[in-house]
Amino acid sequence: MPWYTTHLGVKPETEGSSTTMFQWREKDDTKQVGYTVWSIFPHDTKYFDPSASSFMINFRVKDLDRLLDQLKREGVKVDDKREEDDYGKFGWIIDPEGNRIELWEPKGEPP
Repeated sequence: MPWYTTHLGVKPETEGSSTTMFQWREKDDTKQVGYTVWSIFPHDTKYFDPSASSFMINFRVKDLDRLLDQLKREGVKVDDKREEDDYGKFGWIIDPEGNRIELWEPKGEPP
């Protein structure tokens, strides 16, 4: 993260963190706040498995369980693993090129 801070001005959320959040507002409802989350992972991370890709896109969704069920019916490869934490619910799919995509249903405002 220090390289990104020094050269691009990207500062971590907290000291020692490798994540930053860019806040934005919904176009049609400017009172609604959203975030673009940018994180650096170690070179040897297993977080992207089973994808061989070195990056992952994360999409914010409204109803994770419904969407994952729908995608599975449509023949999309859906990871059976699910996680829930202070940020919300997470699930993953694999695109036709083998890239892992994270789907995130936020739980209110990020902590």
